[in-house]
Amino acid sequence: MNTTQRWVVHLDMDAFYASVEQLTRPTLAGRPVLVGGASGRGVVAGASYESRVYGARSAMPMQQAVRLCRGRAVVVTPRFAVYSAVSTQVFDLLGREGDTIEQLSVDEGFVEPESLVGRSSAEVRQWARDLQTLVDDEVGLPCSIGVASTKLDAKMASDLAKPHGVTVVDRARRLEVFAPRPVGELWGIGPVAQNKLAEVGVTTIGAFVEMDDVDVKGLLGSVGLQVQAFARGQDSRPVAPRARAKQVSAEHTLDKDAATTVDVDPVLVRAATAARRRLLGDGRAARTVTVKTRTADFKAHTRSTTLATPTDDLDEIIAAARSVVPRPEVSGAVRLVGVSLSGLTEERQAVLFPEPGLSDGQSVEVPGPVHAPEHAPEPEAAAVESPEGPPRASWRPTVDVHHADYGHGWVQGTGAGVVSVRFETRSTGPGKARSLDVDDPDLSPADPLDSLR
Repeated sequence: MNTTQRWVVHLDMDAFYASVEQLTRPTLAGRPVLVGGASGRGVVAGASYESRVYGARSAMPMQQAVRLCRGRAVVVTPRFAVYSAVSTQVFDLLGREGDTIEQLSVDEGFVEPESLVGRSSAEVRQWARDLQTLVDDEVGLPCSIGVASTKLDAKMASDLAKPHGVTVVDRARRLEVFAPRPVGELWGIGPVAQNKLAEVGVTTIGAFVEMDDVDVKGLLGSVGLQVQAFARGQDSRPVAPRARAKQVSAEHTLDKDAATTVDVDPVLVRAATAARRRLLGDGRAARTVTVKTRTADFKAHTRSTTLATPTDDLDEIIAAARSVVPRPEVSGAVRLVGVSLSGLTEERQAVLFPEPGLSDGQSVEVPGPVHAPEHAPEPEAAAVESPEGPPRASWRPTVDVHHADYGHGWVQGTGAGVVSVRFETRSTGPGKARSLDVDDPDLSPADPLDSLR
């Protein structure tokens, strides 16, 4: 038996989407930032730590998050091209320092450096701190790093390190560190499994590890046994490059069988929202939406639709799912609903005519209201026909723009023929806000990647 200490490193970028926005738009540094859609069904794709103080978090309805932040939040439309570029920089650096990478999403991944095999905890901690400093200096963003003897332990260690910390857990200390933690922190133990375990008095990882294997299988099946083995430290999975997923999905079992389409709809929306959240984490858009239901007699019913253009927009995904959901009035009472997104691609639907304007009651700490409905990540200015003559530019808040005299900036708000623009990039520090005529011939849409300069 090999007793040499194995070290697996898990790097997780802190509040990644929001941190990128604060990096490339320095005025937002230190302010509550919510990344996502602000239209009626918009959800939070990313929340800065300043907004989390108020209780805002990812996957929360945007309107709820804004209310929790007491009107102080800046709502920013996602710019996935920018996040992808920064992600590439992070993982290029990680590969340079740590050999083979297993990237889990745009903002987290594993590495198992050969140079760390058999090293002491103190040496490993210093290596991790040096890596963190490199990310700070070269990328300009905070990250948390967990190092342990298995992939599961390394992942949980990085969670303990947040924000912007380093946690090292060797084999001898793993139960001391993890046993008191909530069982829900284990990969594979979701809300349903947590409820089942809570019913038998198991709420911590330590209690779960000590459960009889037969009891675990009876409650959670074979998957539960595998998770328990990992929780016991029996996790020999290697760090290896992952093939990109061909689809993302989510499904939910109803507490009570649904006999009508109206009863199914809230669960459908919940599944679509969860699937779409995974789609955002993957950094791609989907062309095909598939809905699966399982009826009370355990028969599966599946229908799908293919969209004209790929999308990552929640409203479009929900609408597509609703258009094909098998009706319980025909199939029979439904006990499970799932939504799958496939035909994944880097391309996204271009928004030619984005929604202008703000919702009532929105306010921010920077001059001019910042608000953006949930659409494609790189919106552009749209031409709006004016009764007085030629089209006028209508600038959507948070869109990237360029001015011949002032350089790169982003729209803070617009109204009464005036557009307020904050001119700044990563390298400028907080920039000056200027009010310009919406028809200013020197103002034009810009490449969001220019904000990284």
